[in-house]
Amino acid sequence: MPGTTTPRKTARTATRSAAAKQPGKATPRPAAKTPAKKTAARKAAGAKPDAPRLLSGGNPQIPKGHGDAPVQAYIAAMPGWKRDVWRRLDALIEDTIPNVRKAVKWNSPLYGAHGDDGWFLGVHCFTRYIKVSFFRGASLKPMPPGESKMAHVRYLDIREDEPVDEAQFAKWLKQASKLPGEKM
Repeated sequence: MPGTTTPRKTARTATRSAAAKQPGKATPRPAAKTPAKKTAARKAAGAKPDAPRLLSGGNPQIPKGHGDAPVQAYIAAMPGWKRDVWRRLDALIEDTIPNVRKAVKWNSPLYGAHGDDGWFLGVHCFTRYIKVSFFRGASLKPMPPGESKMAHVRYLDIREDEPVDEAQFAKWLKQASKLPGEKM
């Protein structure tokens, strides 16, 4: 008909249309990297095949898990100075909060108290610092220095050349562990 337009077929649409007309034929897709190819690439880069991969910013990629073992695997995979600092603070958490619960979710260690009441603290590695999240930090006295977009969350950023005030950290831990936790 004059004056009407017909939709143009793109190469992708044409390929799918042709595949749909042939029974048992699927649309070709690009090949994904296989686990063997990923492992070979990591070996070529000098990584151990069973070592956790570091995500952008240096945060270790650790499988989700509950208990101390996944948290210790996360700490062991932390790069450089962060490993020693967090190993010390993890021990301080255990000393300060009897029967603290631990888990790794979303590639971040979480710490909780009071059974299944939730989590009071989370940790995440960034390129130049460790970010400690107090999930009810706005209720702590004094409040941790880092602000959040969420009104009740406060952060403590730990940098390589700045000492951690362990006495203040322990006070925050005691207070935070008594508050309702975050469900995650």
